[in-house]
Amino acid sequence: MTSATRGYLSVIAAAVMWASSGTASKALFMEGVTPFQLVQIRITLACLVLAVVFALFARDLLKIRPSDTIYFAVLGGVGLALVQATYLYTISKMPVAAAILIQYTSPFMVAVYSVFLWGERLNALKAFALFLSLLGCYLVVGGYNLQLLKMNLEGTLTGLASAVLFAAYSLLGERGMHRYAPWTVTFYAFLFAAVTWNLFQPPLHFVYAGYSAEQWGYMAYIATIGTLIPFGLFFVGVNHIRSTRATISSTAEPISAAFMAYVLLGETLEPLQILGGALVIVAIVVLQLQRERSDLAPENIRSKRATA
Repeated sequence: MTSATRGYLSVIAAAVMWASSGTASKALFMEGVTPFQLVQIRITLACLVLAVVFALFARDLLKIRPSDTIYFAVLGGVGLALVQATYLYTISKMPVAAAILIQYTSPFMVAVYSVFLWGERLNALKAFALFLSLLGCYLVVGGYNLQLLKMNLEGTLTGLASAVLFAAYSLLGERGMHRYAPWTVTFYAFLFAAVTWNLFQPPLHFVYAGYSAEQWGYMAYIATIGTLIPFGLFFVGVNHIRSTRATISSTAEPISAAFMAYVLLGETLEPLQILGGALVIVAIVVLQLQRERSDLAPENIRSKRATA
């Protein structure tokens, strides 16, 4: 098996696991677990597992500079905490696939930040991809049907908020990876997010909340298979293929989510919603390929070498 093949398989596996996490979350919501309770459980359990693993096998990953504590508090305690809450709340309000597709507009939020904050040029290809994304989202949320749009309105707003927050979280997270390993940044983001949600929710309430064995099984699945393992697989994939190609490969997530939600939960999307999802995925591929060509341009390669 070639290095590139391992990379693509790792990223696709991560995407499928993330998709299954959304479906498992919706199953818990249908049984009365609230999105905010699940956020607390997911983040806290993931943080505890990482802490144990690092303490036993990789203590160096726990070391950070005291001066960076504020950075991690903002990244995790504000950024990740809000991303997780809006993402799960959106899933609770609309079909899983539609919710995930809305959050997949985050690459376009990054592009908008780049244009307005960093002065990057909005070329024709970027503008076309942005148009496709907006049109796709309009169809996904049922904008063509006032009744469907009304049903999805609350989820649409929180989904768009999640996309904006995830884009900001991603950009802020890149700063930390200039100093620390990705897993160190990930752990402290989870740690401070867990602190936030154990302040806003009764601390560790899930320990004595009386959840059934089946619900605990879902929660353990979401924290490990739906959170920790796919993050690890995604990083493995990025080590073998370019990050832009990893992003394109991860579009398997909304496709997998739609299939799983249909099989396990009976959720369906209307034909125009499916068309909108396809447009969003095409737009992501166009944007990421354009970004890759830009990164490989001779002048950009010379600039990176000069600053290396």
